[in-house]
Amino acid sequence: MDLLIPDIYQKSIYTINYNKLKKRGIKCLLFDLDNTISPLLVKKPNDKLIELFAKLKDMKFKIIIFSNATYKRIEPFKKQLKVDSSAYSCKPCKYKFIKIMKAFNYDISQTAIIGDQLFTDILGGNRVGITTILVNPMSVYDKKITKIFRILENRWMKKMEKRSIFKKGSYYE
Repeated sequence: MDLLIPDIYQKSIYTINYNKLKKRGIKCLLFDLDNTISPLLVKKPNDKLIELFAKLKDMKFKIIIFSNATYKRIEPFKKQLKVDSSAYSCKPCKYKFIKIMKAFNYDISQTAIIGDQLFTDILGGNRVGITTILVNPMSVYDKKITKIFRILENRWMKKMEKRSIFKKGSYYE
């Protein structure tokens, strides 16, 4: 169960305290794409996201779109945001997390994953030992497989709320 508990829980990517992450020694931010930085049906980044990523790059963060999506889905975001990416990341498997950290020369204490799903983003990040940040999904529209995971996720959250371990909507850093 501990592998499903995020280190940080925030409303969105726009409410995360990136200064605190910097002070913790985080240098590399792995951002999930669908429903984390953009709704699933949106094909390119909006101005607000472009501004946020520019600010994060000014803060000297390495930004990587880290998604289970296809190259074709990720490419417009990668180009417009001018960041690196990893498609077909197979989250929650550890392999791509480790491969990316090695490729860019970051260790687990310097890396964080930001995503909207417990069973992919948070589980994968916790399995590797990096900082995990859960945000609420940007849209209710999901792929079919994700809808199944959302049902399981909501059951898990209710169980954890009863145990006073985690409560949906109770944000923390």
